[in-house]
Amino acid sequence: MTSELPTDPLAMLLCVLDLQESRARTSADIFVGDSHPMPNGRVFGGQVLGQTVVAAARTLGADRLPHSLHGYFLRPGDVTKPITFGVSRIHDGRSFARRGIQAYQDGVPIFSAIASFQDDDPGFEHQLPMPDVPAPEDLPDPAETPADPLSRRLLRLNPIEVRHTTSDIWHEVAEPSPRQAVWTRVRGPLGDDPVLHRAALAYLSDFTIQDTVLRAAGVAWNTPGMKTASLDHAIWWHRPARADEWLLYAQESPSAQGGRGLALGRLYRRDGVLVASVAQEFMARVPDAG
Repeated sequence: MTSELPTDPLAMLLCVLDLQESRARTSADIFVGDSHPMPNGRVFGGQVLGQTVVAAARTLGADRLPHSLHGYFLRPGDVTKPITFGVSRIHDGRSFARRGIQAYQDGVPIFSAIASFQDDDPGFEHQLPMPDVPAPEDLPDPAETPADPLSRRLLRLNPIEVRHTTSDIWHEVAEPSPRQAVWTRVRGPLGDDPVLHRAALAYLSDFTIQDTVLRAAGVAWNTPGMKTASLDHAIWWHRPARADEWLLYAQESPSAQGGRGLALGRLYRRDGVLVASVAQEFMARVPDAG
């Protein structure tokens, strides 16, 4: 694997999603990937989600795309070490295929998931409508608005762009609420590979989804002493979408308790089509919060 990643955010994302196949003789298909830098040295959960999609898809033909993934984050990953993905071919049916995926560092599992793939089949059609919100072009770019230079730099280096339809909660919570909506996309063109777009969608689905848990509690991301971690993550891809075009991410947190909060999200294309749904349970511990 490469020891140096590109500094351009999009090139960096494409590099970490370009897994290398291992020639190790095992009962599973083995792939290896790098991690991009993170301020805290821990692997970004969305990166592992995207890499998991790529690894599982490599064991299938192009006629089957992922329609769901359910995974658990078991341990923090170290960005300085490669990640090994072992894929088990659980089932190949006439319409569906399932894959079990284990991600390891130093022989210890850090993430475990099952992904399901399906042929393009006809069936019933319905969806919840997209919320009515301002267009992304009418909203400020958070990479240009934070007061401190470090936040601006980190946001500019992020492969994901966001536009909050209400105020963000990085430094303060001006509007406590269990709901929010953000526009989001990858920072540049990804080409036309549908698997890559679904992997990138999984990648960006882990960014901002936890906000609603903190926003409901009136707690900002920069709260001193706060400890957070994603516990599990599920994504269902409903319809085709490009991750390099603006998507509305409507999010809500129906419950928080025991140091855990549940966050739900729906991703819409600009034409109002619902393309994916997301669920994540998130750990958040604040000193003296009980």
